Amino acid sequence: MPLAGLFNTLPPGSLRILQVTDTHLYADPEGCLLGLNTLNSLDAVLELTQRQLGPVDLVLATGDLVHDASASGYSRLRERLSGLNAPVYCLPGNHDLPNAMREHLVGGPVQMLPWVLRGDWLLVFLDSTIPEEDGGHLRSEELDRLAAILQRYPKQHSLICLHHHPLAAGSRWMDSMTVDNADQLLAIVERHPQVRGLLWGHIHQEFDRTRQGVRFLGSPSTCIQFTPNKHGFGVDSTPPGYRWLALQPDGQIQTGVERLASLPGQINFASGGY
Repeated sequence: MPLAGLFNTLPPGSLRILQVTDTHLYADPEGCLLGLNTLNSLDAVLELTQRQLGPVDLVLATGDLVHDASASGYSRLRERLSGLNAPVYCLPGNHDLPNAMREHLVGGPVQMLPWVLRGDWLLVFLDSTIPEEDGGHLRSEELDRLAAILQRYPKQHSLICLHHHPLAAGSRWMDSMTVDNADQLLAIVERHPQVRGLLWGHIHQEFDRTRQGVRFLGSPSTCIQFTPNKHGFGVDSTPPGYRWLALQPDGQIQTGVERLASLPGQINFASGGY
């Protein structure tokens, strides 16, 4: 069944969600990451979402949104995301500057919020960034806020969103940049059975695992992809994509990843890093 058809057959009260992540835009619209024009790639992925999904209830943009944290990069991204005709909730990644995001990205339907209630679901947005570091950390105030909001809404199914991955992805290089205190996050999750899933970006690849009844989901970038299960840095030939989610009133999560049919440009596969 086409995704639009699937979305139309969901139980009443379901949330139809689009996640885009690791867009890595630049001040220069011709800016490239490892040879790939990231704006052109994002535009191709967004056009694909419009053809495949149809209307969505909300959009999640989960970090590394602008590679150089430039004002013009954020303004250009706000223009793209505003055209999706749905509320957009953004959180920062290690390449972002949260203050610049609030100044130049937020506006109209594009927001940065600590949490939001939508029907039977609570969505919590965490800042896992460390200034000038690639890896992640959840400050004590972030963890306290998460615990408090879960305690406040025990009957709402909950989805926790962040940029960095709390579970190992299977690559020594990538797993050197996890949330370094993920055990504290997971302890909070284990104390709150209404948590149904955690969702992140950062790893530029697909990840889907269930642990103690909780869905752990990592998603592909809208530009370059990292090679799964490679211990050093590696760029994959898999095309860019997005994740869709259907959050149902009974707490079930339906989700999948869709990708472009081919790479939307040239990539420097010989690079040893970026």
